[in-house]
Amino acid sequence: MKNKLSEGPIVNRVAKSSLVTFDLEKLYHPGPRLLWDIKDQLHQGIILKEKEFRDFIKSHQWSAYSGHNVAIVCGVDAIVPTWAYMLLAVQLKPYVNHLVFGDLKALEMSLFQKALSEMDLEIYRDAKVIIKGCGNAPIPEFAYVEATQLLQTVASSIMYGEPCSTVPLYKKPRE
Repeated sequence: MKNKLSEGPIVNRVAKSSLVTFDLEKLYHPGPRLLWDIKDQLHQGIILKEKEFRDFIKSHQWSAYSGHNVAIVCGVDAIVPTWAYMLLAVQLKPYVNHLVFGDLKALEMSLFQKALSEMDLEIYRDAKVIIKGCGNAPIPEFAYVEATQLLQTVASSIMYGEPCSTVPLYKKPRE
């Protein structure tokens, strides 16, 4: 009786397959994340005074935020006019990589939304795509859901996981 393992070279069927890996980690922006809370500029912690705020805006070292991804919030229940957030955005925009109004979760979602919207999906046209599940970067669930929706418009099938162990998600209907 012959040993089946000695009948020839080991073939890596995963490497030879037509599967295309979609790695969200490649879209993760490596820049630092910062939560900029306007509460520190409030008078007595409850109201923003225009003159004091404008003085702060003029004297603050905005270049310290170069390359950062910034989320602007007000962490207390206070009276903050909309123009104050807008003025912060004007000052930060020349220096930061990305800026949003909201918390760090909103920032992460916006970063991925931007990266995904800039992708050329044609490389995934009619492909069998695996959305990679493991990695080192913290990828929010939002990015997986958004990527799935985008890929569904072009891919023939979508799976989640690793090539050796996938979870089927979508298969394009036959026409």
